[in-house]
Amino acid sequence: MVQGATKIRRALLSVSDKTGLVEFATVLVAMGIEIVSTGGTRKALADAGLPVIDISEVTGFPEIMDGRVKTLHPKVHGGLLGIRSNDAHKSAMRIHDISPIDLLVVNLYPFAETVAKGADYDEVIENIDIGGPAMIRAAAKNHGDVTVIVDPADYENVLAALKDTGEVPYPDRQKYAAKAYARTAAYDAAVSNWFAKTLETPDLAWRSFSGKLRETMRYGENPHQWAAFYADGSNRPGVATARQVQGKQLSFNNINDTDAAFELVAEFDPKATAAVAIIKHANPCGVGQGTTLVEAYEAARMCDPVSAFGGIVALNRPLDEAVATEIVKLFTEVIIAPGASEGAIEIIEGKKNLRLLLTDDLPNAKADGLTVRSVSGGLLVQTRDNQNADDCELKVVTQRAPTEQEMADLLVAAKVAKHVKSNAIVYVKDGATVGIGAGQMSRVDSARIAHRKSKDAAKAAKLKGALTEGSVVASDAFFPFADGLEALVEAGATAVIQPGGSVRDEEVIAAADKAGLAMVFTGMRHFRH
Repeated sequence: MVQGATKIRRALLSVSDKTGLVEFATVLVAMGIEIVSTGGTRKALADAGLPVIDISEVTGFPEIMDGRVKTLHPKVHGGLLGIRSNDAHKSAMRIHDISPIDLLVVNLYPFAETVAKGADYDEVIENIDIGGPAMIRAAAKNHGDVTVIVDPADYENVLAALKDTGEVPYPDRQKYAAKAYARTAAYDAAVSNWFAKTLETPDLAWRSFSGKLRETMRYGENPHQWAAFYADGSNRPGVATARQVQGKQLSFNNINDTDAAFELVAEFDPKATAAVAIIKHANPCGVGQGTTLVEAYEAARMCDPVSAFGGIVALNRPLDEAVATEIVKLFTEVIIAPGASEGAIEIIEGKKNLRLLLTDDLPNAKADGLTVRSVSGGLLVQTRDNQNADDCELKVVTQRAPTEQEMADLLVAAKVAKHVKSNAIVYVKDGATVGIGAGQMSRVDSARIAHRKSKDAAKAAKLKGALTEGSVVASDAFFPFADGLEALVEAGATAVIQPGGSVRDEEVIAAADKAGLAMVFTGMRHFRH
């Protein structure tokens, strides 16, 4: 691409986000740069006492249709698209009295913010920007001659370049152009996805997903992999919206694991119970409940104290001093909670590498939305798994029904199993996990591994036998054979909750009746891969 002259003589400013606008424009004016503007932006600049040319003076045409048409004009787009070194372009600009526009500063109508506040259909439609994206794309295409800025965060760098050389260097214009196209792509994706959701037509012929860079990471899942963290703009409480109070930079794996932990603990209503989840490699190694966070943490840690070392701890209530004191006794990578007391923060400060993330709230476990995963040559898109056993019509299928305590524990086990990699088996007793089997190719192996680990946990707690004795069990999917059920019996389980639906359900139910187990079907599977 031919690199044209970069001397900026005229700038067009049209922004909805007016952060830093007046300060930026003041410096431009002091440099002798002519300012053209529109609507509210023009008023803000004029009110600040800055000389500004209304866009209608440039186009010779008034803003019409409630501002829908104001910049869609040859004198605007010609000024942006005209190649300064092209004789034919220069001739056309001269004949049609088109002045070059060397700097375009635009940020778009607040479409996502309008959707987020629950605006009605018509208001959302009115916040779809047309002229802004058109100008951005024009200026970005002609970045050989034009600088395009779509983010107030770039004002400082632009001014620094102008003060230093009087020009914006071509490599910077290239980067700004790339950022501009990414911005319009993300904007159009938001509009398209809103239509898909509103009209209940998720299977659009083309589908786009976007995010805004939160941070570039040291590396990805492994040191040889590049990685970055993008926020999707949904503002759903979690790791993407959290405030990091202290600790070193989060890694790719930290973020993945922290998200898994916080999503799990959000299944438990903080008004009803204190809950703590400890996660290792995206799988829970312990989940506990109690009247206090300390009780919940101790119950969660007891399930697998070996795996809890170096884990992620998520709480469903604000971090308090008592639980902070206990957590720092064991090496922990990250703590995430919906708030923290000053005393708790001071305790965590004693572990300078421990990351503490605070959010304003828990993620809504029932919220809808989409999850996206890349595969070779494509994307797998699905709705979130936002239901659990509480939403199911439970069916007791054995001769014995669960006791009240068993049923309470079964519901806890089912909530946890939903967040365990398949094949998942979760043992629960007195509201806390006592054995977790995750990610095995055989459901029987998951059951046996969880049982074995519960023996190790019992030994660590100086108890005899296995923690699973007298527990209840949840399976994320049906038992294809009775051997899985028999493994639970060996572990000392007394009740089971599972989806049902196997061709051998009668065989499995018979095995449960033979062993005196109560069994409940949910009719809902929770595979997690």
